Amino acid sequence: MEVYHPQAIRFRGAHQELASPPRTHNRDGRRDTPVPDGHDGAMTDDVLKPVAERLVDDIDAATALASVLPDDTLRHLAAAIRDEVRGRARASGDHDAIIEEAFEQAFGRDGLGSGPWVSGDVIVCPGSIVAKNRSSHRCRFVSVDDVWIWDSQELIREEKQSHPGRDEGFKAVALLPLVEGLALDLVTGRARSGQHSVERVVSYEVRRGELVEVSSRVVSARDMQ
Repeated sequence: MEVYHPQAIRFRGAHQELASPPRTHNRDGRRDTPVPDGHDGAMTDDVLKPVAERLVDDIDAATALASVLPDDTLRHLAAAIRDEVRGRARASGDHDAIIEEAFEQAFGRDGLGSGPWVSGDVIVCPGSIVAKNRSSHRCRFVSVDDVWIWDSQELIREEKQSHPGRDEGFKAVALLPLVEGLALDLVTGRARSGQHSVERVVSYEVRRGELVEVSSRVVSARDMQ
């Protein structure tokens, strides 16, 4: 069972400062893959078009192609696909409208955000911190592959708004690309009298273009000892 450190969440003034998120995944860091020898990086439409048409018409052909590629070429292709997905997500859709709608609909009466969801080519991730004072607050934010979303290289855009009324803190909406295999954790925490704790972690993963919940766990005081 994962052990969460009670100092995983810290609050400073009207802004949130979080230590490294609770680790729930064991993944190697990404590495740049060089272009295979003998390939100058340029291919004509005459070569690419029939290949693309075949893969569009027969998705199983894409799987078959991947199975016969050398390891170096496969890694290079995977990196290129991931970069292409990121680029299309950044360029597609009306991000302003998506964020505006999320601010209107994704936050409950308690001020905390809902779980993430998919809108077109992006993942919408609400987050917030609601504080009565400097030593007492609740918060809910997303981590991406074990990095807080605002520090993630996958982040497309993030917007913040103050809470209405007397509560301190803020609410935020962040957008991520819908990249295959991307792992998210929705982390809910609380601080009482300066003592910080993680209460609940819900984990998601992008699988075949869908955001799938893969686990949900409540973190007890015993787990944090």
